[in-house]
Amino acid sequence: MLRFRTSGNVDIMVHAAKLVFINHLRTVASPSSSSANLRPPSTSTSARSMNTSFDPQLHHLFQQKHSLRSKVRTSLKNMDPVLKSQQDDAIQRVVLEAPWFKNSSNICAYISCDALREVDTSRIVSNILSNYKTDSYISFSTEEDQGHVQMKKRLYLPRVEDKNSNMKMLKVSSYDDLVLSSMKILEPTLVDSSGNPREDVMQATDPVDLFIVPGLAFDKFGGRLGRSGGYYDMFLKNYQELIKKKNWKQPLLVALSYSVQIIENERIPTTPYDVPVDALVTASGFIPISSVAFKYCH
Repeated sequence: MLRFRTSGNVDIMVHAAKLVFINHLRTVASPSSSSANLRPPSTSTSARSMNTSFDPQLHHLFQQKHSLRSKVRTSLKNMDPVLKSQQDDAIQRVVLEAPWFKNSSNICAYISCDALREVDTSRIVSNILSNYKTDSYISFSTEEDQGHVQMKKRLYLPRVEDKNSNMKMLKVSSYDDLVLSSMKILEPTLVDSSGNPREDVMQATDPVDLFIVPGLAFDKFGGRLGRSGGYYDMFLKNYQELIKKKNWKQPLLVALSYSVQIIENERIPTTPYDVPVDALVTASGFIPISSVAFKYCH
């Protein structure tokens, strides 16, 4: 049996065999990839074919998610462009001035997409690339930002692999390492200019310090509602398994959010396959949620 929590803070118990995920991609590599089945990482094809029974409570949970997505998309569409620009600047300023960002060496982030109305990350990505870490040892930039020395960094960016929620995080060192997908989203090429495969963060020798992730809606309890593709949830679940295997410390998982994306005073409906975030960054500042995030407040 699995436990689900609705936005009304009611627990629902359902049998694992009744889980069915039918979702759409957040990003796609081709026009034919307009939709995809969101499935748990360990669910086999035969098991998925058996998940055909209808459960009204689970159906209601996914209806809640669908309704919330529609509501937030409308709010983002109607957001005043001037306010959006102001919040973009404020959010990126909070990140760039934060000790948890400056002290991070290995970072997974994303290239924001205007069409998806995501929080702008252009200044964050540019900052990381301008402080690119080329050596295997820890080094520091020669410039100080408001009295804080900034650590050299490695950057990993997402690349969608297929319609089954598979995504890689590949290392890049400049904007020249990126190509525009058919959906006008910048993604890393599979190989570098020398024809060598790019480093996959899942095969990296050092752990990730910081994840900066997008999303459609968030609550103050760590709940994150994606765009129904399941790419980040599946990737983060796999990375959590890697952390356990390597005995690495937990990275800080931070989501960037406009004010209209925050669901106040209630929880986003979630399943066991939804990965919570440690903290939010809004125009108002850093909002710690987990014990991991609260360590950065002292």
